[in-house]
Amino acid sequence: MHHIVDTNVLLVASKKASQASEICELACEKHLQNLMNAGVLVIDSHWLIIKEYMHKNSQSGQPNAGDKFLKWVLLNHTNTDRCEKVSITQIAENDFAEFPRSPALAKFDPSDRKFVAVALTHHAKPAIANAVDSDWRNYELILKEHGIELDFLCPELQGKV
Repeated sequence: MHHIVDTNVLLVASKKASQASEICELACEKHLQNLMNAGVLVIDSHWLIIKEYMHKNSQSGQPNAGDKFLKWVLLNHTNTDRCEKVSITQIAENDFAEFPRSPALAKFDPSDRKFVAVALTHHAKPAIANAVDSDWRNYELILKEHGIELDFLCPELQGKV
């Protein structure tokens, strides 16, 4: 199964998000572990997603679950059985040709637009996993209209952050 993972999932799995409950942290950790065991991560070929992961997590794989996931990504990003890369067209910083040109998405978080562009470009249209970023819930309906599926790992927090 193909997956896209917002950086906040790594942060919550690493207990770096104060608003996340222990149940939420465990859900994120389990999601990442399941992906590493049997899933396929979908990322962009320009390393925009990986660079964001690297900015917020340790490449050593220690000491937390998000760091372990980053190390796994770095070890597997060329393994097409575990990671698939798609090419997205960056037309400006945090702006992509593949991102829907909808007035309803004009204020959508620019740093999250790469995830949407990747989802729309990949043949399987994988869901984007989110833990605590309320922006995804706020734009859920309009994103769905554009073919974006979301996987809310911590639904009790949506809209509260």
